[in-house]
Amino acid sequence: MKRFTRAVVSLAVPLAAVQLVAGATVPAAAAAPQPVRVPSGVTAGYVVFDRQAGKVIANHRVHHRFRSASVVKVLIAIDYLERRKGAIPASDAALLATMLRGSDDDAATALWRRGGQGKIVQRMAQKIGLTDTAPPPAAKPGFWGYTAISALDIARVYRYLLDTAEPRVRDVVMGHLRQAQQCAKDGFDQYFGIPRGVPRPWAVKQGWSGYGSVPPVKCVRPTSPSTGMAPRVAAGPTATGASLARVSVADLTAVTTGTAGRASDLTVGRSAGLTAGLASGLTVGRAEGPTAGRVAGLTTGRAAGLRRANPVDFSRPVLHTTGVIGDRFIMVVLTTQPAGASFGSSATRLTALARDLYRSVR
Repeated sequence: MKRFTRAVVSLAVPLAAVQLVAGATVPAAAAAPQPVRVPSGVTAGYVVFDRQAGKVIANHRVHHRFRSASVVKVLIAIDYLERRKGAIPASDAALLATMLRGSDDDAATALWRRGGQGKIVQRMAQKIGLTDTAPPPAAKPGFWGYTAISALDIARVYRYLLDTAEPRVRDVVMGHLRQAQQCAKDGFDQYFGIPRGVPRPWAVKQGWSGYGSVPPVKCVRPTSPSTGMAPRVAAGPTATGASLARVSVADLTAVTTGTAGRASDLTVGRSAGLTAGLASGLTVGRAEGPTAGRVAGLTTGRAAGLRRANPVDFSRPVLHTTGVIGDRFIMVVLTTQPAGASFGSSATRLTALARDLYRSVR
């Protein structure tokens, strides 16, 4: 993979004017992709990061905070592997496999408790530079699915895994995500969003919450593995579309939210009031020493105030699809679904959104 300059790009510059690749300024693409419409009644935050181009190519409400559901299991796995020195016991290897492939809640709970519960999230947020992510509410420390996340932060997690984490950590986590099972341990069909709307190969971690503990229709394992994209699903009613203006970024920091009439000012550097030179050093997964202290200050200081102004919805159901498509695209689509929505209708809406988003950037 090419190395790209780590520069903070001012949002005052027209977004489609330039893109920074390997230190050179080159003309942007002649035409931006068509906006992707978010289904009516759905609150969505999404990011698509093109690893070849080194930039975010689609974004919408990237700092909006959602409860994580099972997406946090990626952080649980990374934290365990980075703290564990030496060989992984067979029993723990089995927990990691079933947690990441089959989204096993019991395995996640065992590793969550062993890692100190919310301390796992705090360690990962500080190390990777996650500005919107926070542990579950103090009254519910055991509810790992109540961790707060944003689309931008989860994109940063995948970039950390692919570009910064030790090979042994990357290979374990990504290896399991590439073998995500269609039928989750709890019987839900987790092939929605990316798996059903985007061609293989992909590696995914899905999340769902608010649909009860028993699926309306129990997933049945296919007799043979799927070789490509599942049948297309028609999109439902839609609302105002999100802006898909191409954004020049360094390490997924300078990026607009995509919401109407509002641009984000929540880059790692600008939120902490850092200079451009220092901010460009805040690369994903490389915040150490004094820099790490300043990132931690951001996470626990001013960013904490920003999070209070951006509360997490713990009442409506959530459905998330996240992962890596081929070796090129990181895609994160987080959604809060309408109150009382069924799992099936939610999966249809999310699959349509992920499919249309992928087509818009191809």
